[in-house]
Amino acid sequence: MLKNKKILLIIFFVAFLIRLIAINQSLWLDEATTARVVRDFGFTQIVSGFSPNDFHPPLYYLLMKAWTNIFNYSEIALRMPSVIFNLLAGYFVYLLGKKIKNEDTGLWAAAFFLFNPLIVYYSQEARMYMTATFLLTAALYFCFAVCHAELVSASAFSKTRSRNKFGMTKEVILFNIFAILSFVTFYGSIFLIIPMYLYLLYRKQYKYFLISFLSIIFSFLILSPLLYQQFTNAKEQLQLVPNWKQVLGKTNLKNLLLIPIKFSIGRISFEPKWLYWSIAGFWTSIVWFFAIKGGFKNKFLMFVIIGSLGLATVMSLLTPLLQYFRFLYLIPVLCLLIALGSAKFHRVKLGSSRFVGKWLVLTGFLAFSFAYLLIPNFHREDWKSLTKSLPRKPEIYMITSSADPIKYYKSDLKIKDLKNIPKKINKKEFFVLPYTADIHGVNYRKRLAEQKFSLVEKKAYRGIILERWRRYNAM
Repeated sequence: MLKNKKILLIIFFVAFLIRLIAINQSLWLDEATTARVVRDFGFTQIVSGFSPNDFHPPLYYLLMKAWTNIFNYSEIALRMPSVIFNLLAGYFVYLLGKKIKNEDTGLWAAAFFLFNPLIVYYSQEARMYMTATFLLTAALYFCFAVCHAELVSASAFSKTRSRNKFGMTKEVILFNIFAILSFVTFYGSIFLIIPMYLYLLYRKQYKYFLISFLSIIFSFLILSPLLYQQFTNAKEQLQLVPNWKQVLGKTNLKNLLLIPIKFSIGRISFEPKWLYWSIAGFWTSIVWFFAIKGGFKNKFLMFVIIGSLGLATVMSLLTPLLQYFRFLYLIPVLCLLIALGSAKFHRVKLGSSRFVGKWLVLTGFLAFSFAYLLIPNFHREDWKSLTKSLPRKPEIYMITSSADPIKYYKSDLKIKDLKNIPKKINKKEFFVLPYTADIHGVNYRKRLAEQKFSLVEKKAYRGIILERWRRYNAM
């Protein structure tokens, strides 16, 4: 027992340390938006002023507002809550694995989760995804506790099975608290919440199902005015931004395949593509071989992962949302399945060597995680370097709604709207950041050529292109 506790502490300590590698890399667009919102809006303004024009519920921003009031707005400060919530999620993965089978399963599942390359990437991102992952993993644990009381009676959270005056156990209350908090953090949580509710029905927990269902309906009703505003604004955005649907993620074969691939290999990508797809396909096959094998051993985990992806796929036929990062909360389930699926895959002779299934998966996850952490080409868009390279008072045209990153690093910079280029530009030379111009359907090159401007220089800053334009007669 003491040995296992030491192993657990080592896993979490190493996981925390590797998350400090490159944690101060440049913020990208969505993270910079988080920074702007929590810096420029008050608590009530976040709900009434910002959220109606956003696509997410306000809880994460409110938490970040409280956090940044204490720790300020540096890259590290903005990202540290995601690190913390990620580690907390890892602890619930350990607890769930321990109760589903044994402590060994819990330790391996936690290690797979904490060193998963996609989880490592998003644990360093100032967005709500790790917060939602923690809340949903906790909800998953307590859902299992409600449905399998005989297996969790001795857990740290279930010393007694006492009921309150409404007949609810502590597990039922905590399950509903975490489920509701996840929904008001990230709307996509509903795709895991619904399968958990259905599992309550499957286990004939009818009273607890009704309580849980009514609690989420109540939460939905409270949020409904905001949801209506967000839905209306989203419809307008889809009409105003021609290619926005491509960003959101349509239901197609590519987006469906990217879910298991990115869950296995992380955010890295490289050339040549045939080599990338070969490596990614081979590694994904290994990871999901163990996961599918584990699925045959546990109906609960198999049901929630298939149910969640199935619901999301059907919903995506109505409104595009099928992007792999929206389902990060399923990676804890994947890692538990891998731990179960590799449980008896310890010693298989391959020639003169011994093949260890668990160590193979863990080593692969670590390799892809360190590839992301140590190779700058795999890091986020480099707005930090771009702003440092600009002259003192540059004239810059870009899509103003995408200007949060450059304004984060250079707040006094004046940005001109690329969508509204004036009919006559007085400057002989200026810069263009075509970032998101294609999504907005802006053909700025044609409009600049009509005014006798030509592209004289193009610089790349990891995911961003900076163009310098000059009038013909100024050359």
